[in-house]
Amino acid sequence: MQILGVIPARYASSRFPGKPLAMIEGKSMLQRVYEQASKSRSLSRVIVATDDARIARHVQDFNGEVILTSDQHPSGTDRCAEVAQKFGLFSSGVSTGTHLPPSYLMNIQGDEPFIDPSQIDTLAEVLHDGKSQIATLIIEADRQDVLFDTGEVKVVLNPQREALYFSRSVIPFLKDVPEQEWHLRHTYYRHVGMYAYRCDVLEQLTKLPVSSLEKAESLEQLRWLEAGYKVTCALTRHDSHCIDRPEDIEKVLMLMKEQRGG
Repeated sequence: MQILGVIPARYASSRFPGKPLAMIEGKSMLQRVYEQASKSRSLSRVIVATDDARIARHVQDFNGEVILTSDQHPSGTDRCAEVAQKFGLFSSGVSTGTHLPPSYLMNIQGDEPFIDPSQIDTLAEVLHDGKSQIATLIIEADRQDVLFDTGEVKVVLNPQREALYFSRSVIPFLKDVPEQEWHLRHTYYRHVGMYAYRCDVLEQLTKLPVSSLEKAESLEQLRWLEAGYKVTCALTRHDSHCIDRPEDIEKVLMLMKEQRGG
């Protein structure tokens, strides 16, 4: 089985314009993501998908592979879907090459410059039998501040480690237990933003209308759950450090230094 890694990259961002090109200790954020993803033993190919010529030129400058996509996509999933279509991975697509089409496409976040390649390999492990429709990463939420942070998406699972629901609220609610003890009394999980889609399923996802739960929580994955698709979750031990604003760069550098024992 082959897995195509795609890094969606937008220049326009209300909180951090030009974020993919932001420099972090001598390399752009995007180059760092690309190089880390390329270290994975699971990906057959890594491609940046962008709507911006500046980003495309930058990727070419560091000898990366890039494809230009529409500037009308509302999400990274839609941008990934255009890549899949251009590479002939959809039934209606037209192939742009003679390589063997991968069975899965992995959406790698372009704003996590210190992503650990083993995270990609962990996610890939649940794809080997070809049965997973959609897969994503989760990590234990073992701190109260993380658990009650509405910016951190929590997830509950069934015994097959498939997602039952994603929420910005704490789920499940622990009745008759003080909130400061919830993380000590129950194993909670939060979502790590990386997806793998089976290509036939990805084609179907692009045709789904926005759902009521998706609107309520502003979480795209709820659209898929409402439509009956299964999201398999793989547990990682590596935390995810996302950069949303310029000031996050220094915070992430400090976190990485602490993790390395420096």
